[in-house]
Amino acid sequence: MKRTMQNGFLALSVSLLVACASNSPDVIQRGDAQRLSQVQDGVVLSVRNVVVDGSQSGVGAAVGGVTGAVAGATRGGSSAESNVIGLLVGVAGAVAGNAIERMATREDAVEVLVQLKGGERRAVVQAKGEQTLMPGDAVILVTTGGKVRIAKAPR
Repeated sequence: MKRTMQNGFLALSVSLLVACASNSPDVIQRGDAQRLSQVQDGVVLSVRNVVVDGSQSGVGAAVGGVTGAVAGATRGGSSAESNVIGLLVGVAGAVAGNAIERMATREDAVEVLVQLKGGERRAVVQAKGEQTLMPGDAVILVTTGGKVRIAKAPR
């Protein structure tokens, strides 16, 4: 029982850590700090809400599978029965863990269509941040290391 509680706590901890990851335009990755970025001026043409599907790194499935297998194996009577129950509950735990990870990392975002000063258009999907972008807003596209974020242009 104690081992089952420990494994359950481990699964919860991993799920919480996965949920803390952020793609917000207001959060800059440590590796992008103090790096030169390219900045382009533009105007917002349209903004629409989208959902970025959650990740499936396998962590949720692994934690769920191990937790389920250990919990299931301690339930059976004979050794063979314990192994079968452990296997079945482990598979169910892996499926549940994968679904939990996917839902925990799912994120509301916006797709912003921008017209640059030269007439070119760009579409960028980014997490919702502090700023609300509207059609007609003057914005800047900041490109750092292949990643782009959009922010309102300074006045």
